[in-house]
Amino acid sequence: MKEEINIEQPVSFKVKEKKHMVCRWKKRLHGLKQALRQWYKKFNSFMLDYGYKRTFVGHCVYIQNFANNDFIVLSLYVDDMLMVGKDKSKIDRLKKKLSKSFDVNDLELAQHILRIKNSHYMKAEKKLWLS
Repeated sequence: MKEEINIEQPVSFKVKEKKHMVCRWKKRLHGLKQALRQWYKKFNSFMLDYGYKRTFVGHCVYIQNFANNDFIVLSLYVDDMLMVGKDKSKIDRLKKKLSKSFDVNDLELAQHILRIKNSHYMKAEKKLWLS
């Protein structure tokens, strides 16, 4: 983080002669109000550096177009993401890049999307059914 964060001394940490002092936060962001914003800034920077563009639809939807009408769309919801594309090898490469910069748990094919069940995918008709 760019800004310094000072917090009150935890009860178990207080030293009598230093009661007036505060602690400087130097570790993880977890639990801070700024945590989500800082995480998003890092993620957004990562995606833009790799050639993805944010859509006008939402700041958490990224797309990259490739040759032959190929594409990858990545939708981010807090710290969950869904990737859609024609070429699985390109999606796998993106996953590999992401795992170098972030802790990633790959759940493979989506069975649920925001608590909506992915019923089936009809490859011949190129349709995704959600219920």
